[in-house]
Amino acid sequence: MSTGASTVLELAFSRPPRLGGTRLVCVDGPAGSGKTTFADALVTATLEGGLSVSLIHMDDVFCGWSGLADAGRRILDQVVAPLAAGRTAAYERYDWHQERYAELAPVPETDLLVVEGVGSGDPSYAERIGVLVWVWAPAELRLERGLERDGSAMAPHWHQWMVDEERLHARDRTAERADVQVDGRSREVSVQVSRGSGA
Repeated sequence: MSTGASTVLELAFSRPPRLGGTRLVCVDGPAGSGKTTFADALVTATLEGGLSVSLIHMDDVFCGWSGLADAGRRILDQVVAPLAAGRTAAYERYDWHQERYAELAPVPETDLLVVEGVGSGDPSYAERIGVLVWVWAPAELRLERGLERDGSAMAPHWHQWMVDEERLHARDRTAERADVQVDGRSREVSVQVSRGSGA
């Protein structure tokens, strides 16, 4: 995992920052594929390199199980656009237990901003993304991981979510647009520099 994180960091810092002085890495892919684990490794590697980093989980942005479609716009409006304009950024954090948005979570300007989760690589701010990472794993494994984490009672939500995210990723061509492919089973990293350093 550390090798994969290093690969992504090297690619990110070989490109200019696109959010003021911040470089943006988005770790996208279907639920249960290993995105959070990979994002955590990115954060650790960044800190070990003596650089500052912020991490946003899309799970804190979704308006519950039905919030997938609107999450990209929320990241654009509350995080990407303000940072790109040199303004203070903060996003509304969703409380899954209270089923409502709670406090504002500030997002300071840092060397690296990692946004992790389904839909994090939304095309509405593609020009601001320094590196787009696609993490994947077989559907059976992803569902198993999800129900182990959330409980079997969440199975209907998970099945519908998997349908919704597949449609979203197909529409946005997320896997095709990705610079880096990560196998969520083996953590094998495949670098695809498809958009070039100036894209």
